Amino acid sequence: MRVGELAGRTGVSVRALRYYEEQNLLSAERSPSGQRHYPESAVDRVQLIQQLYAAGLSSKTIAELLPCVIDGRATPALLERLATERGHVDQRITDLLHARDRLDSVITAATSNMLTGMSCRRKSESTSSADGR
Repeated sequence: MRVGELAGRTGVSVRALRYYEEQNLLSAERSPSGQRHYPESAVDRVQLIQQLYAAGLSSKTIAELLPCVIDGRATPALLERLATERGHVDQRITDLLHARDRLDSVITAATSNMLTGMSCRRKSESTSSADGR
């Protein structure tokens, strides 16, 4: 398939696909006229690359890990690296859950204040005046 079709099927821009090639994350065969042609498996590979980027991995890390993620074969060092990256993903998930919980508490407090007729601004002003500021 040509680059435009791969872009359409994966929701990734043509520019991003070219970047993936520059970073050795994706490869294409070239026609005699220089057009890129990708195998059907490129769709899954691009989706995997996108997932790994979304998990916070750099293109360099993705390039190092892709062979073992795709082939399922890895050296002990690569397995350790995968476990480390998984730990980083777990930590980001934990951090995001804490951020969500914090937002939930702010939303709950703001909703409660709206029901009692006190806005966040009015509440902070009354707290400041009680402090003598």
